[in-house]
Amino acid sequence: MKIAIIGAGNIGGTLTRRLAALGHEVSVANSRGPQTLTGLAAESGARARPVEEVARGAELAVVTIPQAKVAGLPAGLFEGAADGLVVVDTGNYYPQQRDGRIEGIEKGSTESGWVERQLGRPVIKAFNNIYAQHLADFGRPAGAPDRIALPVAGDDARAKEVVLGLVEELGFDAVDAGPLEDSWRQQPGTPVYTTDLDAGGVRRALAAADPERAPAWRATPDSPGSFEHPA
Repeated sequence: MKIAIIGAGNIGGTLTRRLAALGHEVSVANSRGPQTLTGLAAESGARARPVEEVARGAELAVVTIPQAKVAGLPAGLFEGAADGLVVVDTGNYYPQQRDGRIEGIEKGSTESGWVERQLGRPVIKAFNNIYAQHLADFGRPAGAPDRIALPVAGDDARAKEVVLGLVEELGFDAVDAGPLEDSWRQQPGTPVYTTDLDAGGVRRALAAADPERAPAWRATPDSPGSFEHPA
């Protein structure tokens, strides 16, 4: 596939490397410009492009930037993308550590539901509950006893099938986590978050999730702080 990666942080950089290694045609962009991505491009074989151009011709786009930055993405971000573009959101809301207060999420929106509204097009929630290093290193062949599973939530059946297939291709069992309105089950603080479970464990963890956002994952009057010193 032609894949656009929007964001070159831990998850974005890992997906760039891994998807390019699998033979996909990957373009990557960040907020600082393609001149800052020459090392990643040389290492991975991906093409570094300006964010305004990265999705041109893309069949799948991965938005993997800090949650609070999503609203500032260019309005024409997906102009020129392939018909039927699949958009993946890998993001997490870290109000006390990085993002500060996002009112819609604080009032009860799922994190990816809020992202969907900012982007103005449907998204699939995936790759948000695994550490980047584990995404890089822990892929295993189908049937391996230590194969990790990853949840995938979304409303568009065709788009979800594409992402479920990509998860499997990367070496993880893909678990359909239901519609986007249920994606809170894989947000930070839930039993499936960064726990590296197998497929059965992921299904049980999703079922056991509590819809009440814990205080540690809500903004405070002093938010944001930092990951070292949350506020």
